[in-house]
Amino acid sequence: MTAPKPKDRKPKGNTIAVNRKARHDYTIEQSLEAGLALQGWEVKSMRAGRANLKEGYVMIKRGEAFLVGAHFSPLASASTHISPDPTRSRKLLLHREQLDKLTGAVERKGYTISPLKLYWKAGRAKLEIGVAKGKQAHDKRADQKERDWQRQKQRLVRR
Repeated sequence: MTAPKPKDRKPKGNTIAVNRKARHDYTIEQSLEAGLALQGWEVKSMRAGRANLKEGYVMIKRGEAFLVGAHFSPLASASTHISPDPTRSRKLLLHREQLDKLTGAVERKGYTISPLKLYWKAGRAKLEIGVAKGKQAHDKRADQKERDWQRQKQRLVRR
């Protein structure tokens, strides 16, 4: 009898982390791709699949966008001359026109900006952010009903 293999924490493909809670709590109107300004230990922990976007949100401060509240767990082998902060604010790299659109949506229209997905693209970490509007409880129930109906339809078609 062999011992069970430890579960590999590395995600499959280019995806590092997905914020499924954001799609549940918000209606995503528009999505954008943003780069991230990261430190070395953060890149290493992302390669190990130790990033979490669940509690994260995007905040615009002084004309710049920041990812706040996302958790990047430091590896045990992190450098000794730095003290890693897992929930520090990380600057998002966006074009000025994109920042202006986001600022307008948040300030004038009452939208929020939520991180949706963290992934690798050409060796660089990218964050998909969504301009979103909060869902009411009845909207969430309607979405759940729709998903259940689609699943049921698929089962009937397969038979």
